[in-house]
Amino acid sequence: MKIGVLGSGMVGQTIGEKLVTLGHEVKLGSRQSGNEKALAWAQKVGAKGSTGTFAEASAFGELVFNCTLGSASLEALAQAGAANLKGKILIDVAVPLDFSKGMPPTLFTGNTDSLGEAAQRLLPETKVVKSLNTVNCNVMVDAMRVGNGEHDLFVAGNDAAAKAEVSERLRAWFGWKNVIDLGDITASRATESYLPMWLRLYGALKTADFNVRVVR
Repeated sequence: MKIGVLGSGMVGQTIGEKLVTLGHEVKLGSRQSGNEKALAWAQKVGAKGSTGTFAEASAFGELVFNCTLGSASLEALAQAGAANLKGKILIDVAVPLDFSKGMPPTLFTGNTDSLGEAAQRLLPETKVVKSLNTVNCNVMVDAMRVGNGEHDLFVAGNDAAAKAEVSERLRAWFGWKNVIDLGDITASRATESYLPMWLRLYGALKTADFNVRVVR
């Protein structure tokens, strides 16, 4: 499968590398062509990895991940281009972290909106599915890394078929046994708002290798 990954930071590189190891062709998108981090990633992963602009990665991918920095995410999606993303599934991993007041960061979306919703408004003909944003990037691509995989991931989005497809791909690609559908894209408010709790747990546990499990 051809997959576009927007963002050449740690999250984008980790997801992209995992997908390449699974045999997919991945184009890592950056603001500008020739991004040094992206080029180094492509050299590391081999022939199935390539680089380009946000627009080029979006046009390339049959499915696209948004792994950009939250504060620049909407600008990146605008550069990616609505035409390049029309009719496609966009897995939105971005987090609305605000570092303007130092650490720990706060959220810039408040509790009546979310990046997931903003992405869907910006791209009305794209099937935005919010997911993976509640765990560290290494756990994103390897659910078995924590608790033998017995923990939960969430999806949110307006298109039921798109969420079902994403849930299945998360199981097949990254080993997620338990994926909970939280409903429409407004549920992004809940998963994005979990980040302050994640940061506190990270500080208490001294490791990013953790996740939550919903016990019924």
